[in-house]
Amino acid sequence: MIQKPLPLSNSEAIRAYKKTRMSKFFLGPKDEPSVRGAIIDGTLLVRQMRANHDLGILETLILGHAYLGALLMTSQLKGQDTLSISVTCEGPAKGYYVEANAFGEVRGYLKNHSIPITKPLDSQDYSEFFGPGRMEITRILEGGKKPFSSALELQYGNIAQDLAYYYTVSEQTPSAFHLSIRFDEKGAVIGAGGLKLQAFPGAAPGNDDLVRRIENQMMLLPSLGSEIAHGQTAMEYLEHWFQDFTVTALDSRPVEFMCHCSEEKFLHHLKNLPAEDRKDIRDNGPFPLVLSCHHCGSTYEIAKQTLQEWDI
Repeated sequence: MIQKPLPLSNSEAIRAYKKTRMSKFFLGPKDEPSVRGAIIDGTLLVRQMRANHDLGILETLILGHAYLGALLMTSQLKGQDTLSISVTCEGPAKGYYVEANAFGEVRGYLKNHSIPITKPLDSQDYSEFFGPGRMEITRILEGGKKPFSSALELQYGNIAQDLAYYYTVSEQTPSAFHLSIRFDEKGAVIGAGGLKLQAFPGAAPGNDDLVRRIENQMMLLPSLGSEIAHGQTAMEYLEHWFQDFTVTALDSRPVEFMCHCSEEKFLHHLKNLPAEDRKDIRDNGPFPLVLSCHHCGSTYEIAKQTLQEWDI
């Protein structure tokens, strides 16, 4: 992947990288937790995603929320496990495709790179840009014989609500997502974060009241992206807004916008083309041959000499 430059000094980039993490936790008594969760500071990865894909504010909001949601879903993955979220809809957004893995890497793209806006966007409610559609979530588990997929109709056109609905309906696990991205007055991303809470499988029935209290607290939460923009860490946000509950911090890991595309991989793909297609490329070009990765927006310019060296 070729990362487009961000307007950050070395010290700013180091600080941002250290903060870009997903932390897991339990809510409830240590010996019998009722809720498990994960929280992310994804400011740096959303900024890099926007730069690489050259996105406007609305497009950054939608794809950024999808990135954060996918990463939160990986909090229960391990090893080489991966998952993808594919949304196809009839609205002007058309949908998106995002994939993430247990290493904390995420990539993906919008199906409409430039979404038309007929009026100012007054909030982070973008449901009108989706309309009727379907969401398909696919998991590829390490050692599994085949991918496991589950699809359902979009209910809200809001990524956080639709992911919560997916867990409740498809996995019978009550869940809640809070996703937010903060822009400054010039439209730059200054804070991005996500929170997932999920009823713990097999939680004691006597903890139903605790789960309801946590659900009510979720409805009162301010924007995590805004709080991050004002200097608060993701865990400080969690501990402050859930101070009436027992928070047990677990492990944390870095998360990043990452794609493993490369010029070499594109050249391998070219070598696998039918002979007549390779001949057409060799004879007619154009040169340099410009190839782009739709997952991350990287562009590779391949010279004619390189094609000859690879015997394309």
